[in-house]
Amino acid sequence: MEQQPAPYRADHTPVSARIRERLMQRGVRFHANDNIAAHLEPGEMEKLLDEVSERMRGVLDSLVIDTVGDHNSQDTARRVAKMYLQEVFSGRYTPPPPVTEFPNVAHLNELMIIGPITVRSACSHHLCPVMGKIWIGVMPNQHSNLIGLSKYARLAGWIMSRPQIQEEAVVQLAELLQEKVQPDGLAVIMEADHFCMQWRGVKDNDARMINSVMHGSFLKDAALRREFLALIKR
Repeated sequence: MEQQPAPYRADHTPVSARIRERLMQRGVRFHANDNIAAHLEPGEMEKLLDEVSERMRGVLDSLVIDTVGDHNSQDTARRVAKMYLQEVFSGRYTPPPPVTEFPNVAHLNELMIIGPITVRSACSHHLCPVMGKIWIGVMPNQHSNLIGLSKYARLAGWIMSRPQIQEEAVVQLAELLQEKVQPDGLAVIMEADHFCMQWRGVKDNDARMINSVMHGSFLKDAALRREFLALIKR
């Protein structure tokens, strides 16, 4: 009798492969700075933690690090996996933080500035730390949604907690805040140290990057833009 091929067993397929296949079938992008939380199924994060731990152990083995005899390295693979999935890159795997929005009952229409907000990320080129601060300027109108001050920090942290390029991170944050608040004007400025320039490469400890995104009245009104920039310099 001709032997039949073994049936496909989904449980033998790495969970990362199952997630990737699901994303591709749905036409969902999964770049380093994308969020894929809506496409994860219950229990997959725990399995992903096991898989990343095992893969990280292989990386350490390839670096010729004794993960058995070296007491400092015995649990390093698991620690690094938890750090990436639950902390440094958590913005990829968790839904956005809940944000309560309030109507602008008082019809506030004056400049509001939030910051500096301390943010931490990792460069998606080398996975080196990016440490910086963000300032946010908002020009509300009577139809704007107002959110609590702490929510700006939570949203910024969610965007930054994934591998990022600073230029793209600021755009992502500005688009998210524009959607949530619906102001007449929005400005986001970020200044950060990039450890991919400090630990490696040119090894320049003083170089920083500053970039900005301006929407609405901050683009059209030069006086408003100057006021915002002058105030954050204080």
